[in-house]
Amino acid sequence: MLRGVDISAYQSSSYDTDGLSFVFIKATEGRSYVNPKLTAQTKTARDADCVVGFYHFLWPGNIAAQADYFVGKAPEKAGDLLAVDWETTDDGTHASNAEKDQFIRRVKQLRPHNRVLLYASRHFWLNVDTTSYAGDGLWIADYVTAGKPRIKAKWLFHQYASDPVDKDVAAFADKAALREWARG
Repeated sequence: MLRGVDISAYQSSSYDTDGLSFVFIKATEGRSYVNPKLTAQTKTARDADCVVGFYHFLWPGNIAAQADYFVGKAPEKAGDLLAVDWETTDDGTHASNAEKDQFIRRVKQLRPHNRVLLYASRHFWLNVDTTSYAGDGLWIADYVTAGKPRIKAKWLFHQYASDPVDKDVAAFADKAALREWARG
């Protein structure tokens, strides 16, 4: 199983990449936020030869505009992964199933040469999701043993811890297999 992390503006731009095969970086949120460390955090991942992914924190409403905003701000490179972070917002709301699905489809339309994933907690996947649509793959958050999320659905990435950063594993034999899958 491959090791990786996901980071945001809360982490340093020169985070530790030792032993990592992939890095997910928060790029955008809603229609107005861009991670101020996006460029530097991306460089750190690329310099370490990691597979790089970018994610957008989804808010309810204006879904096409959010997808356009995300795609306009996330670096465009073949083999990069794109993800939607679907969870409860600061104001206690969340995008609907239809909005989540619409966002994934719109990003896939705008970036047809990139894989697009759904990031969701175990709670959202089991209790909120009604469509099971995850685009090209599921990235599940469940803070249990790495690689053993408590779901029956096929997952590709598993966030299993959050201290000191969000730690993830990927269900690929090696980095070459992940890179080949990412290139589509």
